[in-house]
Amino acid sequence: MSHDDFKFEPVRGLPEALPEGEHILWQGSPAPLRLARDALGLTWVAGYFAVLTVWRVGVSSTYVPFGEALAHGIPFLVVGMLACLLIFGLAYMQARSAVYTLTNKRVGMRIGAALTMTLNLPYTQIGNAGLDTKKSGHGTLAFELIGDTRFSYMMTWPHVRPWHMSKTQPAFRSIPDAHKVAAIFAEAAEARVFEPKVERASHANAVAAE
Repeated sequence: MSHDDFKFEPVRGLPEALPEGEHILWQGSPAPLRLARDALGLTWVAGYFAVLTVWRVGVSSTYVPFGEALAHGIPFLVVGMLACLLIFGLAYMQARSAVYTLTNKRVGMRIGAALTMTLNLPYTQIGNAGLDTKKSGHGTLAFELIGDTRFSYMMTWPHVRPWHMSKTQPAFRSIPDAHKVAAIFAEAAEARVFEPKVERASHANAVAAE
């Protein structure tokens, strides 16, 4: 039997139904393996234990037969594999629980594996966006906020731009086709920011003008 932990959401990834005139342009989530590499240091951890295993085998081979020296490296290899599985498991949970949304009016982020929170970022509160892409096409799209809007780095990690702690920049981390998503964001944000506003004159003002 399947179970949806977010069945209560009226719209996937958003805490409430979209108001009239707003529609979804794109939705996505981080790629788990890429998130493990980009945000949780999977590659560095795997490399560290690989070097440690080779070092242990090399040292042991100086005083025992090579076959026995290989056995001395097995514990380090096993611990390294367990550490990598743990990191991937954490990344998988973070990716599974995260939903990134672009509408014609805002950026939405439902994040958090244990403590779920939703960020709503109107385009008018986003001053700039930075894109960091990898050869695979995955990338991170970070949003630089303007005004007094602030978010906790620890509460929003790993869905933030790395090392920008003084003023946290929420980010779409490790998303596929990052260039395409950035283009959708740029077009929607520009249209929203420069959208003409029509102010209706009150009836009293209209009568006075006559």
